[in-house]
Amino acid sequence: MSQAPLRVAVTGAAGQIGYALCFRIASGQMFGPDRPVVLQMIEIPHEKAMAALQGVAMELEDCAFPLLSDMVLTSDPDEGFKDASWALLIGSKPRGPGMERNDLIRENGPIFTGQGRAINDHAASDVRVAVVGNPCNTNCLIAMHSAPDVPNERFTAMTRLDQNRAQAQLAAKAGVATTAVRNTLIWGNHSSTQVPDYHNTTIDGKPGDEAIGDLGWLQGEFFETVQKRGAAIIAARGLSSAASAANGLVDHVRDLSTATPDGEWRSVCVRSDGSYGVPEGLISSFPVRSDGAGGWEIVQGLPLEGFLKEKLDGTIAELEHEKSVVADLLG
Repeated sequence: MSQAPLRVAVTGAAGQIGYALCFRIASGQMFGPDRPVVLQMIEIPHEKAMAALQGVAMELEDCAFPLLSDMVLTSDPDEGFKDASWALLIGSKPRGPGMERNDLIRENGPIFTGQGRAINDHAASDVRVAVVGNPCNTNCLIAMHSAPDVPNERFTAMTRLDQNRAQAQLAAKAGVATTAVRNTLIWGNHSSTQVPDYHNTTIDGKPGDEAIGDLGWLQGEFFETVQKRGAAIIAARGLSSAASAANGLVDHVRDLSTATPDGEWRSVCVRSDGSYGVPEGLISSFPVRSDGAGGWEIVQGLPLEGFLKEKLDGTIAELEHEKSVVADLLG
């Protein structure tokens, strides 16, 4: 007997990431080749945005995806999140010329307050939320606080793109396939302070720092490349990461929807329980294992000393500062 369609809400669905993502959801790449989906695509209430969304829907229709059961096109969050089991929050205001990070946080905060409330009041009882719109950790925190009836553990933000970037850089440096690099890990904030962990990552079974044998590169060029990759892509193509971000989100949702293989973990931003000295309540990237049934846990006991611990302290300080900027939105 075929399964009931899974309702998936996507904000910013006509934007670059949304455009790269929706076809992959409809084709079965996110939820599997046997799971039909209803795409509930949400855009801002603006004539051009809604016209672009109509164009995306026309293209999805023209693909004749067998798993795409229906589409909802709306600028109303209440309608867009209605009965959704997954809410993928991609849309957010981009940073404008001369805008500081604090300005961006304040601009986007009310958006995620409204979306959190709509999810709380209208989404399915099993809803899970993945935040991509930047600054995603703090936007996730705002949405979580705005949805008091949804368990906190249902809210996550994405550092899977950063994990993929780090994995690719380590593989290239070591001269191996990306499949030889396992447990690549990002700690902290999805920002230029994030901490790509080269020690707890393994390359052909060895700790990454031992396999590469070049600590200067790991603490210098590797760190900087991963932390600033988004800016480098904007400089190169004149636009922000879209296809790779959509790919990271596909991976992120699959990581949480399927059981993590034994001995492995994935980078996921979740609400801290105090692990690794990250203050309880912050949304931070950790090594996470999923049970495949909606539950997850933070992997404990990984060594973090010296350089990595110092960098983790720095990204935690940034997360605490961002939380203070939006304190009035957290109730």
